[in-house]
Amino acid sequence: RQLKTKNCQVLTIGRRSLDLTRQADVDKWMQDNKPDIVIICAAKVGGIHANQTYSANFLYDNIMIQTNLIHAAYKTAVEKLLFLGSSCIYPKNSFQPIQEEYLLTGSLEPTNEAYAIAKIAGLKMCQAYRKQYGCNFITAMPTNLYGPADNFHPLNSHVPAALLRRFHEAKLSQSPSVTIWGNGQARREFLFVDDLAKALLFLLENYSSAEPINIGSGLDISINEFAKLVSKTVGYKGAIEHDLSRKNGMALKCLDVSKINNLGWKSLTSLEDGLKVTYEWYKGNLNRLRAA
Repeated sequence: RQLKTKNCQVLTIGRRSLDLTRQADVDKWMQDNKPDIVIICAAKVGGIHANQTYSANFLYDNIMIQTNLIHAAYKTAVEKLLFLGSSCIYPKNSFQPIQEEYLLTGSLEPTNEAYAIAKIAGLKMCQAYRKQYGCNFITAMPTNLYGPADNFHPLNSHVPAALLRRFHEAKLSQSPSVTIWGNGQARREFLFVDDLAKALLFLLENYSSAEPINIGSGLDISINEFAKLVSKTVGYKGAIEHDLSRKNGMALKCLDVSKINNLGWKSLTSLEDGLKVTYEWYKGNLNRLRAA
């Protein structure tokens, strides 16, 4: 949606038409289309359950996707490439807020280790191609995202989409309570997807460095507080309970966004407003939600 506001031709292709884990297919598509700029958003992603259940897939798929795209971008002389990492690449016990310099200074959070290792490999690959070949490849580390067209799968989705669906279904069934995973004390930072898109275009126009750069709101909230906000957004009046058998994930994960803020970009969408937009999209698209 943001790219359509720019004077450019947007090239996209669905996963059914191009398997990004197949190197020959990626090479052919890149040679045939020769894009000037590549933004790597494609990845296998999910919440704690998906990360723990499909760790081999998270490693293999993500490493193959990013390796094929980065190498093909080099071979076709792409003018600029932007690779999206994730806030989960940082050590589990990082000082808060998390600065870019904290990368690889400690052990990873076990619940998303496979995904984090894959993303770190992509970041390092961009740095290596920049150093060896002079490629203008940059990397950005977004915080937890939410918004229209998210994955609302009941098990494999991330927290915002999972809770919006859970509270919505509880409201319809008039359930007396909704159960959230863990003790709810972990704190998370959330960013509306349109704000991220604006940040990516901003970086493409204003940033060129081997060093990764964080993208986030700079504000965090406990999962308990977030669940109450989702409940209010949905209009659910029941109680909130906890499944303590489920993992909490990292206790704290808020990004230091001073670097991108100092360049001139800041997130503008409040959590309340973003959740309202996301919930309205969810209600209007129940018949075509993604299955996984």
